Amino acid sequence: IDLSGAVGRMIAAVLLGLAEIELEYRQQRQMAGIEVAKTKGVYRGRKKVLSTGNVTLLKQRIAKDETKTHLAKEFGISRETLYQYLKIDS
Repeated sequence: IDLSGAVGRMIAAVLLGLAEIELEYRQQRQMAGIEVAKTKGVYRGRKKVLSTGNVTLLKQRIAKDETKTHLAKEFGISRETLYQYLKIDS
């Protein structure tokens, strides 16, 4: 497809518009499927990496000024996941 010139740019714009519409429809279908699965009790989301006991232990050790990087490595999680656990239960 020759995209140079006015006609080429118009064709590209139409194709990109169709791709955007398809992406939006796909996201809507996915969300509808997730809602149906949730009502059936099949979809529960991602499983937690740490148990509530480990989260409590993690918070205690952070209170003792242990580094978050060290604790994340020890518990086998990323620093971002560690911060998410701290944010949820704060």
